[in-house]
Amino acid sequence: MRIHIGGMTCTNCERRIHRALCQTPGVKSARVSYGGGFADVVFDPDVTDLSKLQKAVEDAGYSVAAGPAAKGADAGRTAGLLLIIVALYAVLSQFGILNFFAPGKLAEANMGYGMLFVIGLLTSVHCVAMCGGIHLSQTVGKSGLAPTAWYNLGRVLSYTAVGFAVGALGSVISFTAAAQGALKLAAGVFMVIMGVNMLGLFPALRKLTIRLPHIHTGSKSPLIVGLLNGLMPCGPLQAMQIYALSTGSPIKGALSMLLFALGTVPLMFGLGALSSLFGKRSSHKLMTAGAVLVVVLGLSMLSQGWSLWGFSPLYAPGGAGGGQSGGLVRMEDGIQVAHSTLQPGQYPAITVQAGIPVKWEIDAPKGSINGCNQSVTIPEYGIKHEFKTGENIIEFTPAGTGTFPYSCWMGMIRSTITVVEGGQAK
Repeated sequence: MRIHIGGMTCTNCERRIHRALCQTPGVKSARVSYGGGFADVVFDPDVTDLSKLQKAVEDAGYSVAAGPAAKGADAGRTAGLLLIIVALYAVLSQFGILNFFAPGKLAEANMGYGMLFVIGLLTSVHCVAMCGGIHLSQTVGKSGLAPTAWYNLGRVLSYTAVGFAVGALGSVISFTAAAQGALKLAAGVFMVIMGVNMLGLFPALRKLTIRLPHIHTGSKSPLIVGLLNGLMPCGPLQAMQIYALSTGSPIKGALSMLLFALGTVPLMFGLGALSSLFGKRSSHKLMTAGAVLVVVLGLSMLSQGWSLWGFSPLYAPGGAGGGQSGGLVRMEDGIQVAHSTLQPGQYPAITVQAGIPVKWEIDAPKGSINGCNQSVTIPEYGIKHEFKTGENIIEFTPAGTGTFPYSCWMGMIRSTITVVEGGQAK
């Protein structure tokens, strides 16, 4: 018999439902498909029936649907959630709040290690949203705090090992803006798909879900899942990996990732503790809100990666994308001289003429340089500039007209250089 199941948010739901069905008296075998949203059950009709199978599924925290999940979620619910996602993304982008979920803004080269722990605390909201479903699969229905402790230990060990590896890699190579952009685009696509699947909006996308290897149930199962979970594509995690890479040292890279990971533990541990007490039903609303946040952060990652590749961002509010005016451009000995002042969370937008060399003077007052704006990349002209306190000079010759985006090395602070025909610049 085929039973259509609603409420599955990840591949771990398959295993939970499979276990619940197989523990039902009279069930001979069961096959659960997250991608298809159903369970095929072989059972003895003299021992059990559909109502008992339905109760087993519901007791596991899911629902028995009237029809195939492939028909998609309710149209009204889908439209409402998409509207919430778009509105939330626009609002958070407008006020620059999304940057607080990406640690590159705070990760300065000479910052104290204590601040890396604080960054972990700030971004742990993202961890709950993105990894909460996997975490719950290892803790719901299990007594005590041991499962969540093992799971978080696995994450911390995995983060630290990756930090060691990328720190060692950073001693011999450096990441280009294009490479960082590619990583962000990949992470963004993964996050959007994962969030949409958690919400159950477009069941066809479930086929693109990355599956963790099956872990046999046991006391150390959460530890192994935690180790694997630390290797999943994740925006803030990849931002910190880039920071670890920039240390150029395996020890410093491991230590920075260790402290960051420890900062994410309190909120994640609390989620596991609450799930052990209240079960999956009480966690459903939290996971829905978390899934929305995952999609929003995925869109932010896509926008950042797109900017690092030299394209206009998905959404560019005045504060974070447009920047302030770069001031007047004057001609001196056949050279366009533009003058701007660096601000912590904003880059200037300037307008220059095509075919005439540009000397861009950027004053960086004391305290204006932070972990994100310290390095600017201008893809159109192949420029990467590290800011220093005082006067900075960027020189280039614009060939063609157009509006060319540029951004910080993380793709979070963005602005534009507009190139016009001779005589049009102001």
